[in-house]
Amino acid sequence: MKFNFNSLFSFVLVVLMFVVFPLVGIAQDNCDGTKEICNPIQSNNITELIKNVLEQALRLGMPLLVVAIIYSGFLFVAAQGNATKLETARKSFMYTMIGAAILLGSWALAQLLAETIRAL
Repeated sequence: MKFNFNSLFSFVLVVLMFVVFPLVGIAQDNCDGTKEICNPIQSNNITELIKNVLEQALRLGMPLLVVAIIYSGFLFVAAQGNATKLETARKSFMYTMIGAAILLGSWALAQLLAETIRAL
């Protein structure tokens, strides 16, 4: 097996960019005037973390969902009766709707679980 310096360099670069540099930046942040590591996710427990993650997923997912539906519509229009293009448009629309169901279903399930836990 030949040793590849390019892959090693890429690995080190990725580790530096996504692990070391953010931690150094967080550690140098002054939360209240002290040199300590601050909470970058602004969540104190797992339910707040899940809520924040799902809210961000909805903020990103809904515009993408609209764009995917419009793209599927363009595929239907561009098919002009061609059977293979129509099948591609149907698959695109079906996968878009499956993605929408997963996105909205995860949010609805999280809301249901949160309300159930609060009721206890």
